[in-house]
Amino acid sequence: MVTVNIGMLHYILDHVYGAFVHRTKITPPFFSRGWGGTKIELLERLISQLFPEVEGQNWPPSLIQPIWRTVWETQNACLREGVFRTPCDDQLLSALPPESHNARVAFLVPKDVPPQKMACVVHLAGTGDHTFERRLRLGGPLLKQNIATMVLESPFYGQRRPMLQRGAKLLCVSDLLLLGRATIEEARSLLYWLDSEAGFGKMGVCGLSMGGVHAAMVGSLHPTPVATLPFLSPHSAVVAFCEGILKHATAWEALREDLAAKEAAMTLEEVRERMRNVLSLTDVTRFPIPKNPNAIIFVAAT
Repeated sequence: MVTVNIGMLHYILDHVYGAFVHRTKITPPFFSRGWGGTKIELLERLISQLFPEVEGQNWPPSLIQPIWRTVWETQNACLREGVFRTPCDDQLLSALPPESHNARVAFLVPKDVPPQKMACVVHLAGTGDHTFERRLRLGGPLLKQNIATMVLESPFYGQRRPMLQRGAKLLCVSDLLLLGRATIEEARSLLYWLDSEAGFGKMGVCGLSMGGVHAAMVGSLHPTPVATLPFLSPHSAVVAFCEGILKHATAWEALREDLAAKEAAMTLEEVRERMRNVLSLTDVTRFPIPKNPNAIIFVAAT
């Protein structure tokens, strides 16, 4: 009983803090520039194409050729950073901001161990995780177990952030869908590179929060079995933006005005329902069952 009360207290404190920070406009809101115009329709169509017509079949990932540079090297490990053109198709590329066209990745590898005897985990970014450092710290202890770490910098984040965007506060709803769709493409291509070019024996994909949602999607859509590790992840962005703390950080009035200018006047409740419908595209329960469900570990919390 005490545990339940403490949990409820934390829940209330989180929402009070979230409402205070975001309603006092200490930080800018999410989606201050509206829905994203015709990009929403484009992304709805592109996301529906993710799902294979035949169960168990997925389109093959694109082969990438990262350009690597060594950041540092010790007797036991090596850290490299790579850059590659995002493997998104022309439609998706034209929708992405120019700053996001080139993907960046950090690669922390144990030395003197052949790739066939190593594993590698691709770490995907949670909301607001702009740089490599936080996830690389998770990779440090894994070196002793011959597990390499590959950290992908998300579109719209870090050096890939659009000029007008402040922090993690995406300007349009379509940016959130673009971020997810491009991350899936890039992560699948990195896993394919690790397998076909680098020769790794085992591979995995993980992420925290938003990164966990994307990891689940990648694990679902990758054509071969891959260990999948979503940490503290909702099943959909609906949970975060329509039910969780980020609902206080969403520019609902701007979204309503954007709809009124293009379609018809709506109440805020109708705008929220429209958001639920759009973000239902991110629901991982709609995705195919991964090739090896036994290779999935969910880390959850109440």
